[in-house]
Amino acid sequence: MTKLEPRLIEILQGHFGERFSLAQAVREQHGRDESAYPMTPPDAVVFAESTLDVQFLVQQCHAFKVPVIAFGAGSSLEGHVLAFEGGISLDLTRMNQILTVNEDDLMATVQAGVTRNQLNNEIRHTGLFFPIDPGADATLGGMSATRASGTNAVRYGTMRENVVNLTVVTAQGEIIKTAQRARKSSAGYDLTRIFVGSEGTLGIITEVTVKLYPQPEAIAAAVCSFARVEDAVNTVIQTIQMGVPIARAEMLDGLTIRAINKHSKTSLREQPMLFLEFHGSPQSVKEQSETVQALAKDFGGEDFEWANQTEDRNRLWMARHHAYFACLQLRPGCRAVTTDVCVPLSSLSQCIRDTLEDFSQSSLQAPVFGHVGDGNFHCLILVDPSSPTEMQEAERLNHRLVERAISVEGTCTGEHGIGRHKMELLRDELGEPALELMRSLKRAWDPLGILNPGKVLI
Repeated sequence: MTKLEPRLIEILQGHFGERFSLAQAVREQHGRDESAYPMTPPDAVVFAESTLDVQFLVQQCHAFKVPVIAFGAGSSLEGHVLAFEGGISLDLTRMNQILTVNEDDLMATVQAGVTRNQLNNEIRHTGLFFPIDPGADATLGGMSATRASGTNAVRYGTMRENVVNLTVVTAQGEIIKTAQRARKSSAGYDLTRIFVGSEGTLGIITEVTVKLYPQPEAIAAAVCSFARVEDAVNTVIQTIQMGVPIARAEMLDGLTIRAINKHSKTSLREQPMLFLEFHGSPQSVKEQSETVQALAKDFGGEDFEWANQTEDRNRLWMARHHAYFACLQLRPGCRAVTTDVCVPLSSLSQCIRDTLEDFSQSSLQAPVFGHVGDGNFHCLILVDPSSPTEMQEAERLNHRLVERAISVEGTCTGEHGIGRHKMELLRDELGEPALELMRSLKRAWDPLGILNPGKVLI
């Protein structure tokens, strides 16, 4: 039963028609993400098709003091899109128009519901591409809101470096642009960077201008197995320290490879493995790959196999991108308490080794993989969400991992974001004075607390 006031329902039905839904099935669909939290349906769902739609909804919710939770692909991992305090889920997936592509400026402006695959398919003929690849076919609005990154971040950076400007609807229902299209600016506060990573708690992103890049002339991918995780990690660290501009460097532990083999029908050696990719001219790709192959050999790397054809590379990276769902099949019916940290490269090998030692002493399975080229790795702790004992053990492991990362000046999340799950850990990382400064910003920009309440800040 909805808790919304009848007058608000009447107003929203009058404006949105069938795009306003109280149906239980629709609400339940928007009450799930990829976290281990139980389904938490909103009171209603609105499907927006324009910035003006978003403005109208936020103005009404501000007037009636009703929470608004922006919803994209629903692939978040920390409870970002769940309506813990009720309210309206604002589905932005119908805002899927590519507004402009400026080939000469290497930029594109899109509505928030455009996905990364959609954008890349649309601009393929231009010889340009958008490189941020978090694995899931996420929306660019959601990727901006969570400051996403992914497998290409070691070379191309994260959403923080690749968002030029935003159109945002504030908590009061005002429409603002955070910047112009110039590639740099010293004009006032950097509003773009404040909203990138704010997880829908300070404003709702409706349009995004992103940087594009020329498609590489040559691309080569490779896999290489190792006897120990630290050997794989140290190969990548040496690669980065030597200045090799590697495009992707993914480490997967043996348990993850076992899951991938079963899920994707591959026959990879079930040992720690690197998935690598090189971009550039044919000569530079050849030089990069030879350098890394020699480094891998020094660290005991075996079975260095190349994938130069597009179909072979796509097959390889498809297996990597399906690692999350493959790992879930290690324990059918389970959910994953998915966590990530990011540490300085000098501490990465030890941090992963200590984490794997923790997991080996636990009753729970926990595959480990990640973007080791920038110090970021992920752990999928497989649990029965109905078991309090298992959930408690998963949280213990998660806290141990984050404590370990923070102790070496790392962060509690490299790309998943804070959401609901890591609010206490954010305080552990930054301290109470920093959190109070964030709270002051939240109170100033959203005094009624209607934007995605119960997330990011305790």
